[in-house]
Amino acid sequence: MRGAAIGCGTEIPKSHYPKNNYLYEKNLQNILYSMEKQEYTIKRKALMLNLNPKIFGTLAEIGGGQETARAFFQAGGASGTIAKTISAYDKTFSDFLYNKNKPGRYVSEDRLIKMLDKEYQELVKILADKNDTCFFAFANTVETLNFKKTNSGHGWLGVRFQLKPETPPNEVIIHVNLLENDQLLQQYSLGALGVNLLFACFHYYDRPNVFLQSLMENLDSDRVEINMASMKGPDLDYVDNRLLSVQLVKNGMTNATVFDRYGQVQQPSDMLYKKNVLAFRGSFRPITYVGFDMLKSSYALFKTEVDYQKENTLALCEMTINNLLCDGEFDERDFLDRVDILNGMGQNVMISNFREYYRLAAYFSNFNIKNLRLVLGVPALENVLHKKYYSTLKGGLLEAFGRLFTENLKLYVYPSLDKNGKIQTAENIEIDKEITLLYQHLLSNGKIVDIKNVKKNRLDISSQIVLGKIQNGEADWEEMVPKYISEFIKNRRLFGIK
Repeated sequence: MRGAAIGCGTEIPKSHYPKNNYLYEKNLQNILYSMEKQEYTIKRKALMLNLNPKIFGTLAEIGGGQETARAFFQAGGASGTIAKTISAYDKTFSDFLYNKNKPGRYVSEDRLIKMLDKEYQELVKILADKNDTCFFAFANTVETLNFKKTNSGHGWLGVRFQLKPETPPNEVIIHVNLLENDQLLQQYSLGALGVNLLFACFHYYDRPNVFLQSLMENLDSDRVEINMASMKGPDLDYVDNRLLSVQLVKNGMTNATVFDRYGQVQQPSDMLYKKNVLAFRGSFRPITYVGFDMLKSSYALFKTEVDYQKENTLALCEMTINNLLCDGEFDERDFLDRVDILNGMGQNVMISNFREYYRLAAYFSNFNIKNLRLVLGVPALENVLHKKYYSTLKGGLLEAFGRLFTENLKLYVYPSLDKNGKIQTAENIEIDKEITLLYQHLLSNGKIVDIKNVKKNRLDISSQIVLGKIQNGEADWEEMVPKYISEFIKNRRLFGIK
């Protein structure tokens, strides 16, 4: 079952979808994709594009060779698709062509956009008489492994393209990390990515999640990580780029994505690099007075412990997709509602696929963080200390602790109430006898720290209790969350409110 041809691409008509039924539409897209899907080789994809008489464009590549252009030339028939290829490998030439007035970073989104601007404008100007053609400009700016392998491969890829002749163009941009430990293999992966991206622009533009999945065809997640994607333009104005970021994590294409306090998707490396980081893991469904106090009290403690300056310190709320499953469905909209709530409180937000805390800590270590503090409640700490969660590690709990408690990391522990109403802290919880000495060592050396100045009169509040009251129609839930949160939930009709 295929959509009717339209312009230079294909489309599943929007009339096939019931209005305002997001999950149904998403499932239908995936079903249709599965029915029609045939995973073409890179050569076949390039040939199919070359044989399309309606598309014509430019390929501009910096830093990683001309791997995308090579794939199209080797497929055959490239003269029908490619107007020009260029590789401004020398930095002086790159600045002359794309950044005359203000030289800056070469492997950056800014440089990519300038490449797309110049190449697309030149294309439509020179070939203005081809008024029955859909034009495209493909560009990438990439850093592959150097000879000594002292760097990390990564890059930006983008396409500016028309889906109908003589119409304003659309634009898709992605950021990738090249994970292979060999420059030549990274170049091959880069070529495959380029062909996949250009193919998706003309075949899957109307199905964003299918678009994302197709980028990894003929590739593996241990070869390439795609950690950012954005789509915009007259034919893509329906796309929520924040949803794309969530789907990248859900699809296993990246481990985490970060939203700044304004709800904009950011590169983790840009936000986290050499910062003091305070990370608070939770479901935030919804955030309560207790959650708000955890944020406030842990941040106050953090400021006294590190070389604090506002510009070098970052606090964020982190959610793992393991807590974002609802009746077997991964509901991205529910997640984005929670992002909106936290952004409204001025919080940065991360979504990850890390179940274990030691994996989360290892992720942060990639960014040369100065000091890392993970905030958790006593119940979460008890789970961290339980050996059953580390059965997959040869060294069990000891290995997990070795990975978790790096030199710059501490756990901040917020108290809770036990079933008898007694306050539990890191210092008085019951510990398995096997790890008593190890645990006391961590306490005495300040690797596990109790948060002292907390609002103890509200420790009986939990997100689970509030959520149950919301779904059962019990009005007193509003007394357990800040007024801003209750108004937001009621206005958006969130969490099954009646």
